[in-house]
Amino acid sequence: MPRTKRSERKCEFRMVRGVLVRTVALPDGRSYQHTCTLESFADVAWFIEEHGRGGVTTGMLWERLEDVPSTQATVALEFLKDRGCVEVERRRCWPASGFVFEDALCEWHALVHQCEMETET
Repeated sequence: MPRTKRSERKCEFRMVRGVLVRTVALPDGRSYQHTCTLESFADVAWFIEEHGRGGVTTGMLWERLEDVPSTQATVALEFLKDRGCVEVERRRCWPASGFVFEDALCEWHALVHQCEMETET
């Protein structure tokens, strides 16, 4: 089976009962979801803030954050990329500001608010 290019996938983030859900839709109609808790998300954001000067990779998160499941670390990092909290250069993620942890939590709560507003309408 040919591999799907990243650019051909459509990703969407939403909050479901306080959990970040990443849905990826593939061009052939299939989709999959992975989730991330606030605790795991905060751990990833804090790690990036502490170690961001040298750039951070997904593999580093998987190896160094032993209490964070790898899928949750990946969802958190993808959300931070999507929201502009980190910038990617040659497979390394660099903090987009000096306040990655705070930016990340603001984006988390903004998505919570957005999803609540969509539910009310």
